[in-house]
Amino acid sequence: MAVSSHMRGYSTRRMARGDAIRTLGRVGFVARGIVYLIIGWITLLIAFQHKSLEADRTGALELIASKPLGSVLLWFLVVGFGGMALWRLSQAAYPPPGKRGAGSRAASLFRVVLYAIACVSTLSFVLTHHASGSTNQASQDFTARTMTHSGGQLLVALVGVALIIGGLALVWRGVKRSFAKNLKLSSMSAAKRRWVLRLGTIGNIARGVVFAAVGGFMLDAAVTFDPARAKGVDATLRSFAAASYGPVLLVLMAFGLAAFGLYSWGEARWRRL
Repeated sequence: MAVSSHMRGYSTRRMARGDAIRTLGRVGFVARGIVYLIIGWITLLIAFQHKSLEADRTGALELIASKPLGSVLLWFLVVGFGGMALWRLSQAAYPPPGKRGAGSRAASLFRVVLYAIACVSTLSFVLTHHASGSTNQASQDFTARTMTHSGGQLLVALVGVALIIGGLALVWRGVKRSFAKNLKLSSMSAAKRRWVLRLGTIGNIARGVVFAAVGGFMLDAAVTFDPARAKGVDATLRSFAAASYGPVLLVLMAFGLAAFGLYSWGEARWRRL
């Protein structure tokens, strides 16, 4: 009898921890949505020649900090990114059915690292009011440091290829709407379902294009052995402006990235966690 009560108590505590982690994961999706909405807005400003802010997470943090109650929102992002890292870690440790292969676990662990970095860098910004650096500088620094070592040029090229493949996979994910398998579609009204699917399609395609372009610039830096040719998200988006119909392309990218932000809020509400 005592053993049975103990097991029930343990099961209850484990379920409570699981619910808490899932709640933190949903907060993380909201935080991700906020950042992508702001990056989309900054991209739109760049399209109309307002070039003071960077169209990446650093630029988003600086814009938030400049607004009333910005510090409150920044702390929310710290909690959200930390919550997302914990939820991704739980996915790696206890993957759901159908995602128990080594590849799925590795992908979850990779995302743990990304969101942990986002959490720490955002916390550092909140405490010091100093950004750790743009994605442009980070890309160039990584490329320069890596290529000073033996085999570094090949490693940079492989990272570039991986980003290209990952970006194209996101585009394909958007086109095929494979992201929908993670959503509780039956819990949505028909109108909400249409909008969430549209936002997911547009957002994943836009995000994939950016990632693939970043990978292309990194591959170019490796081939030419020139770290200055590597670009982060901000410089990649700005490079679109130099293309034919550049402002139009940037406007489309702005709406695409903002769409991913809104889709992230849809995930916060309806994703299976």
